[in-house]
Amino acid sequence: MAVAKTILTVVFIFICLALTVIILMQEGKSAGLGAIAGAADTYWGKNKGRSMEGILVKITKACVLLFMVIAAVLNIGSF
Repeated sequence: MAVAKTILTVVFIFICLALTVIILMQEGKSAGLGAIAGAADTYWGKNKGRSMEGILVKITKACVLLFMVIAAVLNIGSF
């Protein structure tokens, strides 16, 4: 049981580091003055799910889900 807890803790730390890096890699959500002129309706604005930003959002959601599940498992196993 102690080995599983140690492995989960190490995985948890890696997920925390990955989340930090992935969130810092994402661009800000403010469009600035370009949104007024309609610059947000470009090809990249319409296909955001296939761009690098869309991929980072998907990876962030998966890491957050893993973070929450592992945090709950480690918390339940602590008592």
